[in-house]
Amino acid sequence: MANSVDRHNSILIVSGSEQFDAVVRNSLPQKDFAAIDFRKTASSGRRTLLERYYDIVLINAPLQDEIGYDLAMDIAEHGNASILIAVPSEIYEDVLEYVTDHGILVISKPLAHGIVNKSIRFLLAAQDRIHKLECRIRSAEEKLEETRIVDKAKFMLVEQKHISEDEAHRFIGKQAMNHGVSRKRIAQRIIDELE
Repeated sequence: MANSVDRHNSILIVSGSEQFDAVVRNSLPQKDFAAIDFRKTASSGRRTLLERYYDIVLINAPLQDEIGYDLAMDIAEHGNASILIAVPSEIYEDVLEYVTDHGILVISKPLAHGIVNKSIRFLLAAQDRIHKLECRIRSAEEKLEETRIVDKAKFMLVEQKHISEDEAHRFIGKQAMNHGVSRKRIAQRIIDELE
């Protein structure tokens, strides 16, 4: 079972405050990240997100060019990154109400001791679950594709070679075993030959 370290997590911190950046840097579970990048503005954060994928995006609101929750909403709408936004306590409730239904985690500033670390660990766990589900979906899609191709090859063998479906099934399995390749590859060869 792959853990978050094996996946080489990445985090983008969008913050205009060096003091906040230092607190975050000291709070991060360093061993869990292969890439820790900092940007100062929402616009530079957006450009960076167009260039590469990040597992987690941490936004320190307000930013120099916008408050920050619009950036959070854009990221949530267009990607799979987990998002954490730190906002001043005066606007915490309003931002929380605005972004919670979009899966964005909000913390209030000034930061309580350990809250960044716990929040990041929570988001890492969420990302780990997302990646596991993506792997399962990919595996299921590959199996469905193999089944579709094998069934098409069996149908073609039945129609053109006048054998039963069971014989076609056994033929594809035997060929795959004899050649040491997948049933999908043999089925694709059959399709290519008979089309």
